Amino acid sequence: MESQSETTQTVSALKLPVLKTGDYDLWSMRIEQYLTHTEYAHWEVIVNGDAPAVASATKSTLLLAIPDEQLLKFHGIKDAKTLWEAIKAMFEGNKESKKMQKTILKQQYKNFTPSRTEGLDKTYDRFQKLISQLEIHGEVIS
Repeated sequence: MESQSETTQTVSALKLPVLKTGDYDLWSMRIEQYLTHTEYAHWEVIVNGDAPAVASATKSTLLLAIPDEQLLKFHGIKDAKTLWEAIKAMFEGNKESKKMQKTILKQQYKNFTPSRTEGLDKTYDRFQKLISQLEIHGEVIS
């Protein structure tokens, strides 16, 4: 059985998920998991608003998870909750872009073929990622 210190060391060794264009849904799930497992108070600040003792650390963590080319757009935001909402507004997309992304994913699924140069593991991983993205967009694959 793991001791408390071993668990803490494992959790603190988690890599901070960095947002990539087009991957907001996956990133938001990863960053939520990261924050709830490294320091739950950080996630509470995002959900409930400012808690001065934790808010600046939470904001700093979120800023570290934003690509460099987007950082200046968010740097002036004063609190973590507003920063989270701004990131969501910019990267999540509107209904039309989500519909388009879902259509593209369905087409990729329909036309999925293994590459001759990739192994079975990479083909499987690519296929699983495609299915996961479809499920995130509400498309159930049987």
